[in-house]
This record gives sequence, structure tokens and C-alpha cells, in this order.
Amino acid sequence: MARYIFITGGVVSSLGKGLASAALGALLQARGYRVRLRKLDPYLNVDPGTMSPYQHGECFVTDDGAETDLDLGHYERFTGRPANKMDNITTGRIYQDIIAKERRGDYLGGTVQVIPHVTDAIKAFVLDGNDDYDFVLCEIGGTVGDIEGLPFFEAIRQLGNELPRGHAVYIHLTLMPFIATAGELKTKPTQHSVKELRSIGIQPDILMVRCDRKIPDSERRKLSLFCNVREGAVIPAYDVKSIYDVPIAYHKEGLDDEVLAAFGITGAPALDLSRWTGISETLANPEGEVTIAIIGKYTVLKDAYKSLIEALVHGGIANNVRVNIEWIESEIFEKEDPTPWLESVHGILVPGGFGERGAEGKIAAARFARLHKVPYFGICFGMQMAVIEAARNLAGIADANSTEFGEAAEPVVGLMTEWSKGNQIEVRRADGELGGTMRLGAYPARLQKGSRISDIYGSEMISERHRHRYEVNISYRERLEQAGLRFAGTSPDGLLPETVEIDDHPWFIGVQYHPELKSRPFEPHPLFASFVAAAIEQSRLV
Repeated sequence: MARYIFITGGVVSSLGKGLASAALGALLQARGYRVRLRKLDPYLNVDPGTMSPYQHGECFVTDDGAETDLDLGHYERFTGRPANKMDNITTGRIYQDIIAKERRGDYLGGTVQVIPHVTDAIKAFVLDGNDDYDFVLCEIGGTVGDIEGLPFFEAIRQLGNELPRGHAVYIHLTLMPFIATAGELKTKPTQHSVKELRSIGIQPDILMVRCDRKIPDSERRKLSLFCNVREGAVIPAYDVKSIYDVPIAYHKEGLDDEVLAAFGITGAPALDLSRWTGISETLANPEGEVTIAIIGKYTVLKDAYKSLIEALVHGGIANNVRVNIEWIESEIFEKEDPTPWLESVHGILVPGGFGERGAEGKIAAARFARLHKVPYFGICFGMQMAVIEAARNLAGIADANSTEFGEAAEPVVGLMTEWSKGNQIEVRRADGELGGTMRLGAYPARLQKGSRISDIYGSEMISERHRHRYEVNISYRERLEQAGLRFAGTSPDGLLPETVEIDDHPWFIGVQYHPELKSRPFEPHPLFASFVAAAIEQSRLV
């Protein structure tokens, strides 16, 4: 039977519960255990799909088309296990399901309440489908004391009593701030956070304490005493140079040993961290470095591009170089010449996005990359802007544009209203709902034999994750290919363009999907590995 680890947070948000959960999962996996990670989000949205990146950061998409919290990206990257729609749930989804049942009469006229109906639904989600796993790690979003999180804390409290003895462990992640004027580390925020958690009925078994400097033994003893936690179970969680150093750092502090001890597990399999130490060595001792410019719309919040950042790191690992990122807001290029900004970079990446703001700046970046022979990688919206640029400046279609921005005389990019998914036909309307209505999840694509992208993949059939509502218009294919933009990949039926490239360019590729979502530190995505390799070649020319 699976054992359950519940990870909660206190004091402030953004302490890194997702990374802590992913790193612990990696440590348990490195001992040979089968691990599953799940995220419980207390907000009322049904999913993060319609939330602004400024509000929530990246929306991570799974193979089965779920729009989920960005922490699921950490889970996948650290464990290699693909997440699915049953690994992330929100209060919105819980209430949506309960209200649907109430409308059908499933509760036989009974009063529907938070306890037991909401808490029972949360527990059912946590326990479902775990027969094949040794450990299930459940991260509770937000912090203890948040009113919207109370049903989730109550649910995991109940599970502590309902699961067999020794099958539930609680980990609480807090902050120990350093007060510069006093010259002291303060334990009081953690004490109050644990007090709040205990008032709900949950006694943490392990404390993970975020701190920017070494925690003295005296302070660890103080936390142990006042928080009713074994001294050895007070685990410092220090800042590290790379997130991929986190599993190693946590192991050195004894996290995995304390977790196993809390479950009463003795004689656990030996730990093998060799692949993590190998990644750490590569990141710490690169043979060179390259600079990639990311021309985006949400660059003030880097979490909006979390998977993209990590995929570039993985591309660097594959080539044993450090990847430096230059963040450039795309609107700048609508007012200024991009040359001073881009003439010294080794690669240009235009990521996904929505809406007209900054679109012309992205088109300008694609034009600069094409004319100056700088490696260009356009992802989703970035591919669409590259196609519009080629249509205007190579094929002579002066009015080329996207209907996402309004009516277009030449709709080179248009709203996708119908497409195939397996044996089903998906249909959308321009005035329909936004949530969950895009082309979401894994779809196959066929690549032209002999194309650059087919050579990079080493295959003519691929499957990649999508998240978009607009498509490049296939009816413009002939004119664009005659101008030099090759449609190197399409959906299997040939109706939806999936990739474009320019043959007489060092490296110019656009893809309609999001390859960054499937990149791993141990398995860098081939497109990112190839893009960084092209940037290395460019660095020798600059």
C-alpha cells in the first residue's frame, strides 16, 4: 500500500514547496522507490488555464491536455514521470464536481457541506489510482492560515487518522528570516506557523526551514523544542546555485533518512545520486557559455517561462556550456531598432504568448534573426510571428496578419475552429468560452524526410504537447514555400502546420507546440540541444 507525504507551507508563499516536493521525490526514486507527486491548489479557478502569467506564472500542460500548476513541471523534470490531469486539482474543480452531483440529485436531498462533502472529495482525489506507487507526495498550495486552504488541511488531517498507522507523514516548509538590524536569525515565524498548523490538528513530523545562511545548532534545538519536532527532523533548506543541486543538498541535511525514519522504514535500498552529481558537476564546470535573447511579453515575471528556462539549461547541459539569458520585452522593438539589442547575442528565442501586445516586436525579432543569420527558435506564438514576417517580407503579402488581433485582409494565422483528436472532432467558436477550449495536450506530427527538424529528432513521426487557439493557415503554404519558408512538419492529415524552417539559414525553426514541456535534465529535448549547439557556432562568429 502506498505511503503518503503531505507537504505544507507557512510564513510566506514562494518558498519552494514545489521544488522541495520534487527533490524529495527524486531522492526516494534514487533509492529505487516508485513515486507519484500531486498538487492540491486552494484557489477557486477550475484550472490555471485562463489565469494571467503575472498572476500564476507558467501554465504547465500534460500529455492528456490538462492545464496545471507550474510545479507539475518540476515534478516531471525531477522524476521523469509524466504528470496527468489527475495530479493537480483546485477548489474550483472540487466544487464544480460537487455542484454537478447536487444538481443531479446524487446527494438524495441532503444538505451539501464543506465537511464531509468537500473534504471527502479531496480525500478521494488524494487516494485515487495509487496502487502502483510506494510513495505519494501531496503538496498543498498556499500557506497555513489561508482561509481557502482550510478544507484541504482538514482533509489531510482526516487522512492521517484514516490511513493505516505509519502511512502518513507531514512536512512543513517555513522561513527563518535574518534581521539585519538585530544581527539575528528569528525562529518566531516558524513557531507561529507550526502553532497555526497544530491548531488545525496537524503536527508536523519534519520541518524544512528556508534560510539564506547557516542555521546554528542552538536555533535548530530551539525549533525542535518549541515546535515539538525531533531535532534531527529540523532540516535546513539553504539556497543553492542550481535547482538541480537541491536533491544533493537535502540529502546532505538528512531529509530522505528522516522521512524513512518517520515511516518506521529500516533497511531501505541504498541511495544512488550519481546522475544528480553528474548534472551538478556539468553545471558547475561548463566548457563555455552562450547568450540567448528571449523576446517575450511577460519578462518581468520569470516564472511565466519556467519550463523554457529549464529547457535552455538542459540544452546547455547537453553541450556542456552555460546558457545566459537576455530578457527583452518585445514591445521595445515596436519603438526601437532591435540591432543594438540583438547584434551580440548567439541565439534568439520567441516564446508563446497571447494577444496583440508586443506582437510586432516579436515579428521584428524574427526579421532580425532571418536577415542577420542568427539562430532563431520560435515556439507557438513565436512560430506564428515568424510566419507572418516571412509572408510580409519574403512572399510580399503586405497585409499578412493574425485574426487573433482582429479582422485581417490576409489571415496567414487564423482561429482554429475544428480539428481531430484521436477519433473525435473538436469544434470551437470565436465567441465560445476560453477555459479549456484550446488545442491542448499531446498530438502527433509528421516531419518531412530530409528536413532539418527531422534530422534533429532522428524521426519522421513525433508527439508533442500543444496549447494554442490559433493556427498558421495551410492555404498559404505554397506561396510561403516558394519564398523560402519550408513547412517541414504537419499534422498527420496534412491540414495543420506544425513546424517551419528556412533552409539557407544556420538555424531557423518555428514549432507550433511547446517542446520545453518535455525537456528533462537527464534527457534534454533535442530541439533545445540543437539550438544551443547552433548558438555555440554563432558565438565563434560574433
